[in-house]
Amino acid sequence: MQRSKQGENSRLSRRHLLTAGLAAGSSLALPSGRSSADTISQHVPWAPGEADNPTPVSGSGYQYLTPDEVAWLDAAVSRLIPKDELGPGAAELGVTVFIDRQLAGAYGRAERWYMGGPWGKGTDTQGYQSRMTPAQLYRVGIKAVDALCRSEFGSKPFVELDAEQQDNVLGALEHGKAKLEQIDAKTFFKQLLLNTQEGYFADPLYGGNKDMAAWKMIGFPGARYDYRDFVNKHGQPYPLPPVSIYGRSDWTRKG
Repeated sequence: MQRSKQGENSRLSRRHLLTAGLAAGSSLALPSGRSSADTISQHVPWAPGEADNPTPVSGSGYQYLTPDEVAWLDAAVSRLIPKDELGPGAAELGVTVFIDRQLAGAYGRAERWYMGGPWGKGTDTQGYQSRMTPAQLYRVGIKAVDALCRSEFGSKPFVELDAEQQDNVLGALEHGKAKLEQIDAKTFFKQLLLNTQEGYFADPLYGGNKDMAAWKMIGFPGARYDYRDFVNKHGQPYPLPPVSIYGRSDWTRKG
């Protein structure tokens, strides 16, 4: 009987709290004056050029990376996605600018991540596990790779190595065979590769994928609002140009 009585009190207390919350919410939601509403029928309540367009990343200057780090990343991303007969590589499409802007912002500071530990070594299937923020990881990682290169290639930093040597260094990082100071080689390579791929294929709004060249190469429509007519046309090239989040220049209202 006592257990039943406690359960009843619990339900009554919960009901009281919910009722009080609804009453408070109602008193806050209702304005003192009259409210009005508009019924929309048979038309879309939208007009071009009336919304605030997102601001694209400026391609000039760097906000986080030093000149030496810019040169290092240009060399590294050029080996991860090199230019060839199919299209431009990562460096040509502004991937270094993309990474710089990410490191300079909330992503680079890991503002939305849990960073309180514990710091056990993660598995290959787990996500980001470093105690460093991405921005710190790049700064320490680039310096550590250059130190490794100087010790193994006659005092040459990574950017002064030939393409084959750079590939060998990146391969050693990928497979965890390189021993770096203060940082795990595989962790750094995984982050570098991920951000390179993101910058290559992301919306140009964020600094990479210049002129939507990566999208054009693979036939991706981008942020076009409707391409259902082409979804089932397998094996056929997409006939329309891709669209960025900030739209197309020929859609911008003149005057």
